[in-house]
Formats: sequence, structure tokens, C-alpha cells
Amino acid sequence: MPLAPWIFLVLIVAGIRPLWAGELPLVAAAADLKFALTEVAERFTAETGRAVTLTFGSSGTFATQLEQGAPFELFLSADEQYVFALADKGLTRDRGTLYAVGRIVLFAPRGSPFDVEAGWDDLEAALAMGRLRRFAIANPAHAPYGRAARAALEHRGLWHAIEPLLVLGENAAQAAEFAASGASDGGIVPLSLALASAVGELGKFALIPETWHAGVPLRQRMVLTVRAGPTATAFYAYLQQASARAILARYGFAPPKETAP
Repeated sequence: MPLAPWIFLVLIVAGIRPLWAGELPLVAAAADLKFALTEVAERFTAETGRAVTLTFGSSGTFATQLEQGAPFELFLSADEQYVFALADKGLTRDRGTLYAVGRIVLFAPRGSPFDVEAGWDDLEAALAMGRLRRFAIANPAHAPYGRAARAALEHRGLWHAIEPLLVLGENAAQAAEFAASGASDGGIVPLSLALASAVGELGKFALIPETWHAGVPLRQRMVLTVRAGPTATAFYAYLQQASARAILARYGFAPPKETAP
């Protein structure tokens, strides 16, 4: 099944001879990892001489593609339930490893009609007074960060009022692009993307309490698929090392606390 056209592709190539993308292990990764995982992969290549192809998109879409035979060798999901479902269908080596816990933020670009530093009351006022025209989140239908955003808005009692104004990104990275570029007046996006200079320099953000989306915990799990070869296996192991975890922590991912799946 061809990959959807909106999915971001990042090719990390090592060695002195040209390598075609088709020769490299395919890694499917949640869009919130766009900057952090690219940095990890670059270090992996520099240290080992091996390379992988990183493909970023929504976890739900990747899970569907894997069920339909997509040739991914490693899957990093923003919702561990997708990994468990794939494991139950015999499509993975095991039930994987928790690699991080994600967080969400309220983001406002320059010139936004609300000020995140003034708190949620200012967003509510902008909404009530008709100043807010568009608000971006990832699509809750298949993006875990979209579901967390909806839960936070419901917790605050704003979901029904803001729903008609929503601009839905196909994944968390696209939602962050909408929120930061001025295509919307702001939004709820992953902390990991807000901390990246490409996004963070375009506005301000405020961390949303985890308790606001307690029913949608962003427990992020990775797993090797039954297709995984030696390079994907090595990258999976590398992601569990201290150097890789330090990069993830710098992008705001909380250290994983494994529990029995």
C-alpha cells in the first residue's frame, strides 16, 4: 500500500557510496518525534556506519498500514495500544519497549488573539468574544496527540465551543505547522515540537498538565516488526541507550516507566 502523500520523509544516509532509500530499513515514527528522532538517527549513523530511513506520520495510520503489509521494520508509536494490537496479530517480534512519555502544550504564534502567558482564561475570552477564528490540533481519529488535545479541551470545558473552529492536522507535526505558521490562531501541539527551534521561535507555549488528559496517557512504545533485519534491530537497541534517551529528554520526553502490558 503506497504511503499517504502528506507523510514526512527524512533520509539519513551513511557511508561513502550512494545508498538508495529502498536499500535502507524503513522506520515508521510518530510525528512528534520529527526533530528528536532525526538527531538520534544522525548520531547512530555517525557512530555505527549504519543508516535507516525515517518516515513520520500519525501512529494510527502507520498501524493500519502495517496491518496491510507496509514494509516497516521498526515502529515508534505515540500510543502503546497500537503496538499491543499489532503484537496480538502476530505482526511484531514481541510487545515492544516503552521509550518515552509525551506532553502537550498550548501554543500561540506571534500576533495571536490570545496570550498563552495569560493562561487559559485568555483563550476562553478570545473564543467567547469571537476573536479566535481557527485552532489547530492533530486529528483525534488516528493521532494520539489529537486525542490528548481533545481531552484537555474537554477538561477545560471548551471542546464544544472550539470544535467548529478546529483545523485538523493529519498528524502532530502538521498540526504544529498550522499552529506556528499563522494558518491558525494557535493550537495544542506536542512539547517535543514546540521545543524545536523551527516551531518554538515562531510563538510561545505553555505546558498543559498531564492530569487534563489522564484518560489519554501519551505512553510511547516502539517495537520491531517481523520484517526487522540487523540494522533495524541495532537501531532499536541504540534507542534504549543513555545517549539516545538524553536526546529525547532534551525534546521534553519524560523518561519511560515500564509497567506490565
